[in-house]
Amino acid sequence: MSACVMLVAAEASGDLLGADLIAALRRRLGPDTRFVGLGGAAMAAEGVASAFDISELSVLGLLEGLLAARRAARRADQLAALAERERPDVAVLIDSWGFSYLTARSLRRRLPGLRLVKYVLPQVWASRPRRARSAARLFDLLLSIIAFEAPLFEREGGKVAFVGHPAGTRSFAGADPARLRARIGAGPDDPILLVLPGSRGSEIERLMPPFEDAVRRLAAGRPSLQVVLVAAPSVAAAVKARLAGWPVRPHLIEDAQGKDDAFAAATVALACSGTVTTELAAAGCPMVVAYRLGRVTYEIARRIVRTRYITLFNIAAGAPIAPELIQDACNGPALARELALRLDDPQLRARQAAAQTEALGRLGLGGPSPAERAAEAIAALVRRPSDAGR
Repeated sequence: MSACVMLVAAEASGDLLGADLIAALRRRLGPDTRFVGLGGAAMAAEGVASAFDISELSVLGLLEGLLAARRAARRADQLAALAERERPDVAVLIDSWGFSYLTARSLRRRLPGLRLVKYVLPQVWASRPRRARSAARLFDLLLSIIAFEAPLFEREGGKVAFVGHPAGTRSFAGADPARLRARIGAGPDDPILLVLPGSRGSEIERLMPPFEDAVRRLAAGRPSLQVVLVAAPSVAAAVKARLAGWPVRPHLIEDAQGKDDAFAAATVALACSGTVTTELAAAGCPMVVAYRLGRVTYEIARRIVRTRYITLFNIAAGAPIAPELIQDACNGPALARELALRLDDPQLRARQAAAQTEALGRLGLGGPSPAERAAEAIAALVRRPSDAGR
């Protein structure tokens, strides 16, 4: 009888991880393996019929979280009911700690013996360390993407397997900067500013205005500047609506090949804080990192976050390799100033790109594909006798 795997990915970044994991699991558990659960476009392309649209869960911030909490709890119960019907051999909950926690609790109530796996762990080294105990108690297996975090969960009794960061092994060998330049009509020496405003609706709402201001300021003194904006599928409609009012209209990229080409071709990037910063570093692209939260959420976060930086490779290096412009510092003039420094100084760009690459090495990145390593650990869990589950 073929295996059945439940995958739950509530955000765009988790959707991509899930799609890679599906392909790797098929190689280990067989082509007839069934997949059920929740995901976006990438997982749908791999045959997963999502239980509902993940965009309704892509929120960030205290107020947004409180407003969405009841809906998220209902959706978590809906997934647990799906698991009761489908009887998966294992459930893999990807990223998105808040929703993963709710879903894991619902699954434990309805199916106490179901094996649960958490892929991408909560960043307890940055804030809320008690989550390590919750993760260790809820999940049978914890898949870590950062080398230094495993002991924090093992200390609480969790079983941890390090699989590596997806961006650390991502290859840009197939990316073609010339193809991107031809696509947007850019000359070989035209500078390219890559804009990455995030994958959540709240990020688009808060970051697009200062990003627009920064782009306008930079373009005013640089007639040859080419601006490229990559829109995540989850927010593409919102991004297009915002761009309609921009005085400088970027070239909009929505496809995966175009995204890779843009990462390889960009002179410098303006990026929303998140997984994309690690991807940019892996592509060798220098960047300026920006973020804004709701005022109340920011004041709370400022008191509980224990790290000096928010960008993963900055944390690993203990230094601001990429400048981070957060909250009030995330404004058009400040963003334009940092971007202009890098657009106008090739040596600065080269130094930053080299330092980013070095910092990625400190994170233990590299080696086999994280999806392959994750699939191997999950397949081993599936193959265990049934009494190995909780």
